[in-house]
Amino acid sequence: MTGSRIRLPKTKEQWKDLLIKNAIVIVILLIILFIIIREPAFLSGSVLRNILTQSAVRLILAFGVGGIIILQGTDLSLGRSVGFAAVIAGSMLQRADYASRFYPEMEALPLFVPLLAAIVVSAFFSAINGWVVAKFKIHPFLATLGMMITLYGILSIYFASGAPGPQPIGGFDTRYTEFVIGVTLGIPNLVIYAALVSVVVWVLWNKTTFGKNLYAVGGNPEAAKVSGVNVSKTIILVYIMAGVLYGIGGFLEAARIGSANNGTGFGYELDAIAACVVGGISFSGGIGKVSGAIAGVIMFTVISYGMTFIGMDQYYQYIIKGVIIVAAVALDAKKYIKKT
Repeated sequence: MTGSRIRLPKTKEQWKDLLIKNAIVIVILLIILFIIIREPAFLSGSVLRNILTQSAVRLILAFGVGGIIILQGTDLSLGRSVGFAAVIAGSMLQRADYASRFYPEMEALPLFVPLLAAIVVSAFFSAINGWVVAKFKIHPFLATLGMMITLYGILSIYFASGAPGPQPIGGFDTRYTEFVIGVTLGIPNLVIYAALVSVVVWVLWNKTTFGKNLYAVGGNPEAAKVSGVNVSKTIILVYIMAGVLYGIGGFLEAARIGSANNGTGFGYELDAIAACVVGGISFSGGIGKVSGAIAGVIMFTVISYGMTFIGMDQYYQYIIKGVIIVAAVALDAKKYIKKT
């Protein structure tokens, strides 16, 4: 049984190394502890349910950008892509009796049609991101920054083209809202969808050639190329996968919040990237697990929901989130530098 004992650090350097590796997690846990002490009701079942529901879409988005981070990249267009998918899905799934319908003459559509439309549009623009990064060797930060701005323009044009003009899209078909925010066997549907996506992503990352190539290219693209991996194809496929997940996330998000407009998704990329880094998906490339993304998203959602729960001003929340993001990236870089 000695092999199963927890071995505590013995030297000062070992303790220092442990604290550096887990500093962000420790800080987040302390914030959560503060919230619980301040408001014990935070431990209630209803709060846990709300946290899991809010985490669902964020987790799907985190998986999308997480794959790109494993490639030593990032995706600033995530939020706008999610917003576009939400507006497309919402505009096609309004009630027939809703006065301000985006498409007044459109008949009721099967749910999979708007879902497919949202996925195709998001995957298309993400594929362009991947192609630009792979073929022209443009840094993902710049490539996706340009796409973020472009997408917002295209999204705004589409948003303003509806019959009622540029106004929030609401009045969703009950089939749509029930499908997204309904409950099955006592479990919120959103949590079920997130769990299913988690299983699929785990299989793709860990049990397929695609996953092996993902980690190989992220760890050392030159070595992967020498080993016969098609680096450009892998990069493009990872971006397409991210786009598919953004499309699914946008489809779910519109129904979750009950409306969609050209501002939907703003800033979502920051939360998703931060959750990935907190969960151990490293910008140094080739490092990251599905379980880490799940832990990062839940921790980030807990502190976001918790700060709102105790009535903290939103501006202070932005400051805390920003500090956590910078600290997480800085510590990740420090670990990488130390390792090399």
